[in-house]
Amino acid sequence: MTTAPSSATRVVILGAAGRDFHDFNVVFRDDPTHEVIAFTATQIPDIDGRRYPHELAGRLYPQGIPIVDESELPDLITREHVDLVVFAYSDVRHEQVMHLASTCIAAGADFRLHSARRTMLRSTRPVVAVTAVRTGVGKSQTVRYLSRLMREQGLRVVAVRHPMPYGDLAAQACQRFATYADLDRYDCTIEEREEYEPHIDNGVVVYAGVDYERILREAEQEADVVLWDGGNNDLPFYEPDLHIVLADPLRPGDEAAYHPGEANVRMADVVVIAKCDSARSVDIEAVEASVRSLNPRATVLRAESPVTVDDPTVVRGRKVVVVEDGPTLTHGSMSYGAGVVGARAAGASHIVDPVPYAVGSIAATYAKYPNARGILPAMGYGAEQVADLEATIRAAVDAGACDAVVAGTPIDLTRVFTVPVPLVRARYELREVVPGGLAAAVRGALPVGVSDAREASLS
Repeated sequence: MTTAPSSATRVVILGAAGRDFHDFNVVFRDDPTHEVIAFTATQIPDIDGRRYPHELAGRLYPQGIPIVDESELPDLITREHVDLVVFAYSDVRHEQVMHLASTCIAAGADFRLHSARRTMLRSTRPVVAVTAVRTGVGKSQTVRYLSRLMREQGLRVVAVRHPMPYGDLAAQACQRFATYADLDRYDCTIEEREEYEPHIDNGVVVYAGVDYERILREAEQEADVVLWDGGNNDLPFYEPDLHIVLADPLRPGDEAAYHPGEANVRMADVVVIAKCDSARSVDIEAVEASVRSLNPRATVLRAESPVTVDDPTVVRGRKVVVVEDGPTLTHGSMSYGAGVVGARAAGASHIVDPVPYAVGSIAATYAKYPNARGILPAMGYGAEQVADLEATIRAAVDAGACDAVVAGTPIDLTRVFTVPVPLVRARYELREVVPGGLAAAVRGALPVGVSDAREASLS
């Protein structure tokens, strides 16, 4: 980084290895009137201390761009004469966004939130986007449901997943996943596998990476419809022909309290209130009223998330450690997920608190996210975290506290580690309370004749 002011507007982008890179690529990469002097990093461990590589940063940044921890922001603004700070990550309370804004304003920098229109790319194919009000609402099961629905209509569906570039950014610019071998080839983390494996199991090719213009153009070559699989509660990167947003009655009020989840609700064509089989009626009604107040034009549907355990006999009457999707418990703020629901339904005698057995980074996760205590988050952003996850389970088993493991993550964890007790999966799917609502929304949004060979299937 330089230390002297320049004639260009000096910019810092606040991010978490996803939206921040996309906003840079779309808004700043080729703009000589703005100089991005750093990204900051938060939410995801070990993503600071790297550089956004010159191969992706472009001709104006031959040395690339440093990535520093968000805690350095006030000093960074002063030291680097920063003019503008751009907020570019997701699943953050409105008040936290404004605390960051106040920090920037006090330090002498402007604070900006880009609009969806400013950063969305236009596809040559129809786009169906699935986003949410919070992490862990049920986007993945909805995307799986929609992909099956559209393929039953004879359409070629390609999913594009919100970025999770935790490794070599240049090598991850544009990734295509069609087989399990692709997951191994790209050395995917648990978090990446959780998002890609279900698509592969569903027979759908999925793209992801860093350069979403390039990803889109590649995906368009083999798609009749591009299915945007959103991350956290972020806005779509592509301009949708149909925007479906998931709302969560287990966290009533969050649809109007988090950024950019509220923006998603206001933009939505369809809002699906998920988990209606496990939420209180009063909370379902409250979320629906809130959604209708924020966006009176949206179609509001209700859905359930039934959970099944592969082999309930492994669970019945036993002490189990439950492993849940990591981000759902961390920045998603949930205290349980499908694994707990499945374990209880299958008759587990006791859900084991893993905290006394937590090792290394797992113990650090509990310190940072106390709401996750009692359940084991599937933290796996790198080999060390995967080893700590396995070691935590083994410690519980060695202490005689654990007879079995119930995994509520969307992947087969036995592909990444082994444990000395049976491990069964808790699976969950979307089920519309009144069937046909999503199919009707898809038919109404996709243009007639979306492909010559498939026109009749949409009529």
